[in-house]
Amino acid sequence: MTSSPPRRWRAALISLALVSVGLVGRAASALPAAPADGDFEYTRVTVAATTDLHGHIYPIDYFTNRPEASGLAKVATVVQTLRLGAPNLLLLDSGDTLQGTPLEYYHNRIDNGPLDPMMLVMNALHYDAMAVGNHDYNYGLQVQTKARHEANFPWLSANTYKVGTDETAFQPYLIKVVNGVRVGVLGMTTPEIPSWESPPNYAGLEFRDPVAEAKKWVAVLRGKERADVVILAMHMGLERDLATGERPPSQLAHENYGLAIAEAVPAIDLILLGHTHRELPSLTVNGVLLAQADLWGERVVHANLYLRRPPGGHWQVWAKQVNTIPVTKDTAADPEVLRLAASYHQAAQAWLDRPIGESAAPLNAEDARTRSTAIIDLVLRTQLEAGHADVAMAAPFNLAAKIPQGPVSVRDIYGIYPYDNTLIVIAATGQQLKEALEHSALYFRPYQAGKTAADLMDERIPPYNFDIAAGVNYVIDLTRPPGDRIRDLTFQGAPLDPARQIRLAINNYRITGGGGYTMFKGAPVLSRSSDEIRNLMISWVESHHQIPNEPMNNWRIALGTP
Repeated sequence: MTSSPPRRWRAALISLALVSVGLVGRAASALPAAPADGDFEYTRVTVAATTDLHGHIYPIDYFTNRPEASGLAKVATVVQTLRLGAPNLLLLDSGDTLQGTPLEYYHNRIDNGPLDPMMLVMNALHYDAMAVGNHDYNYGLQVQTKARHEANFPWLSANTYKVGTDETAFQPYLIKVVNGVRVGVLGMTTPEIPSWESPPNYAGLEFRDPVAEAKKWVAVLRGKERADVVILAMHMGLERDLATGERPPSQLAHENYGLAIAEAVPAIDLILLGHTHRELPSLTVNGVLLAQADLWGERVVHANLYLRRPPGGHWQVWAKQVNTIPVTKDTAADPEVLRLAASYHQAAQAWLDRPIGESAAPLNAEDARTRSTAIIDLVLRTQLEAGHADVAMAAPFNLAAKIPQGPVSVRDIYGIYPYDNTLIVIAATGQQLKEALEHSALYFRPYQAGKTAADLMDERIPPYNFDIAAGVNYVIDLTRPPGDRIRDLTFQGAPLDPARQIRLAINNYRITGGGGYTMFKGAPVLSRSSDEIRNLMISWVESHHQIPNEPMNNWRIALGTP
């Protein structure tokens, strides 16, 4: 609606804005005063946004093969409903799209010939743009470039440059006219990609300071491009805890810039966050509105920007509101999306159902972060054997992982190790291993009498940052101060000499300092697997057939006990 509406329409529009803000917990007083009638012209720009979809299309948990309230098939239904009231809605995404489910893994690693399934479905949903995420690099530049060219919408990243040049590697922004309003959509990517990715996966690229780049490109959008509205879709989240002002302990120094950009660039109207897998229904910082849609298509951001302009003047945002819409078990999956992705889904399911071995007893990972378990020892056994290593380290990623009694399938192994990490064997010292185990032990808060180890888990630290070691024996003594919790650390029956050289098997995320394991950066690499650890586990089970049911019991947690 770009022409001047009747007075009753304008009043209704103002009321809608006030009611919508109230629904997400914002007081009506937080809005600007309603404009006088005059001869102003009124309109609005409606935005829907997702982030961190991670290959989720079908509403299914592939690990358990059970329904799940997530995925683009359900997101499509939410977006279609929003379009009934806003046909010109902008649909945006903040990245991490190509990796995360067996469906995308099978496509990218086993049968990459057809169109990328995520791009196929996002094209059908008429996405307008997508910011590039760090996990969009996981399968290398060839897979990334193919998927990018298959998209009918631009991949945006204004702070990703070709090395040594001022040429961006991706389109930095999109200009789109919505209801007569010039909308500029800027894209940004977390600059910490070199801390997580193997160098070949980002060869020829560099990632520049997001705050400086935001200032630069927003000036271009407001100036040269004459944008009435500026939206930033960024694959970064909030870098500080809103309650304490502290950076989360597991977060890298240059990983997230949501607050810094809002504080430094007030000319942005709306920031759509990503990367941190959090829901943020609404936050205003320095006049900038921020929101985040969680992950996997479990929620959709819904924002309205209300604009007015005087005769002969320019559009100005006078009110804005945002909330998140949950996808639930009752949200219908769009049948056309299911049809489009059916062949990809069926191929992934057939691959997952392939039997590879046997287990004489059921195993689970429920308490794998507080005691030694046979199911996580399977990961460690694989790494030790495949890497011809002395010591291995791995995290219990999924506490819901199970191995059934009887036949074991690829699906069961995928549930234990859902990430696409590869195996690296480095030359490490006893001292580096001790430092790594101390860093892992930071997953637990300081000792409190009467509390169990489970009670002391620090929810601020992602559980995938708690690594367990095999090939050594040790105790995590939570009664001792952080940094000095590892005791009785032995190797081959004797105390581990800090200067002792060992072959240490870890994943590619750790070798680059991922999760704060900076003690390994620069360590000599003795071998590097081109295959994922999960596939090495599948090969291990196929070779040995029987999965050991007894844990190694080489580590334990002490709470004042000998």
